[in-house]
Amino acid sequence: MPFDKTHITEGYTKPTSGNVVGEIIGATNTVSLSKKLSVFQSPVFFQFVSDFVAIVVCNITFYFLKILSPEANPVVQTWEFFATFILAGLTFGIVALWLGGLYKNWYIRSPFDEFFTIIKAVVISGIIPVLIILIENGALRYKLLFFLGLLVFSLCTFRFIARQIQRRLRIKGIITLPTVIVGCGNKVKELFKQVQSEPAWGYDIQGVVLTSAAEMFGWNNSPRFIGEVTNIESILDSCKPGVVLLALDSADHEQMLRIASHANDRGISVKIVPDLYEIVTGQVKTLQIYGSPLIEVNPELLKPWEEAIKRLIDIVFSAAVIVLGLPVWLLIVAIIKIESRGPALFKQKRVGKNGHVFWIYKFRSMVQDAEKHGQQWTVVGDPRVTKFGWFIRKTHIDEIPQMWNILKGEMSLVGPRPEQPKFVEKYNALLPYYNRRHRVRPGLTGWWQIKYTTYEESIEEIEHRLRYDFFYIENMSLKLDIEIIVRTVFVVLSGHGQA
Repeated sequence: MPFDKTHITEGYTKPTSGNVVGEIIGATNTVSLSKKLSVFQSPVFFQFVSDFVAIVVCNITFYFLKILSPEANPVVQTWEFFATFILAGLTFGIVALWLGGLYKNWYIRSPFDEFFTIIKAVVISGIIPVLIILIENGALRYKLLFFLGLLVFSLCTFRFIARQIQRRLRIKGIITLPTVIVGCGNKVKELFKQVQSEPAWGYDIQGVVLTSAAEMFGWNNSPRFIGEVTNIESILDSCKPGVVLLALDSADHEQMLRIASHANDRGISVKIVPDLYEIVTGQVKTLQIYGSPLIEVNPELLKPWEEAIKRLIDIVFSAAVIVLGLPVWLLIVAIIKIESRGPALFKQKRVGKNGHVFWIYKFRSMVQDAEKHGQQWTVVGDPRVTKFGWFIRKTHIDEIPQMWNILKGEMSLVGPRPEQPKFVEKYNALLPYYNRRHRVRPGLTGWWQIKYTTYEESIEEIEHRLRYDFFYIENMSLKLDIEIIVRTVFVVLSGHGQA
């Protein structure tokens, strides 16, 4: 079924001025209703509303069938108890579903997978009350099991209805997602035809970006040409799409990475055709969209409950180290002050999550004004490092003040090490997709740190380290974090730290 958006299927007309993007975008008079309904077109909105209704219906049904009875306690027959029961059920239910990772794009999981995920979230959330009731009251146990079954049925039913409603709205073009296709001639043409034939995807093609404008001529019923790949940054800024679909040749490694990086910097979702899978390392997930495979670049890295636990561990651990080790830290401050003049703490700007620049703190291990001639890497035998500085660097004690950064949320215990803005700018120019490491909080330790203990003295070594950072990001989990922390302890105790 083709789209009914006339501005998508109009043929390409050569612009009269050099501003290709400006003329093409300015000539587009049809405004998708989805731009006015950006919040309400989100699958998460439909999921939340369906869950809200499902939980309310489930609680009301359970209340009148199993709680409210002639012999019931008068307290439960009051409107106050009824309202409290509904509110508590809503709060507990929504939180349990959120922690189970059920508020994300429907395209990422099939209805069948969603069904089992709902069961898992409901069952896990009911384990503690089930165990309590098993011990104290057998009758209540069966009532709770009935409630859990009713809740699963209600959630699945209303989610199915909501999914179908959104699907129909997308097919009718009422709510759509502004989309740009980027690639080379034949691949773009093929992908565009597929998108046209699948309106349920909800992609509103604003236009196509080609490797060369010459590839556009000769097309019949073609999509709108809005520029060449070389101008991708200005095109993304002008169109402001929600999604970029990449259809490049497998050989265009750097081109693909560059486009994905620019889109990621602007918060734009990137999906590519499957034959490019082998050229993307890390943060890539294959997904099915109504039976057709695409590859999602930069998907969700951790489930919400995993993120919450990871952050909780960061807070508890950093606070404990700061408070319990305070006498030792004060002693270190005194030694640093005695050995060389200047402040005991050293601070430096680093780049964190989403490119946020923050001050990182360390115990000073160098002489004062060690970087007055500019920032530079520290090398083995560096004369700027003091005698006590060599010790605290070798044992990594100099990193302890970063517990404050972790407590503030600027860093995490585990993650890619934060780099200085000057070097980040340099690496971005030399290494495609370097910014991907900024999708997560930087860490006190990481996968690279437990594998190698040498300083990065060349771009080749930085590129090598980048692969380890991407490995961590691709495989992020609480289990991997624990493994890295344990290995870090052994690295420090064995004296293999950098000095």
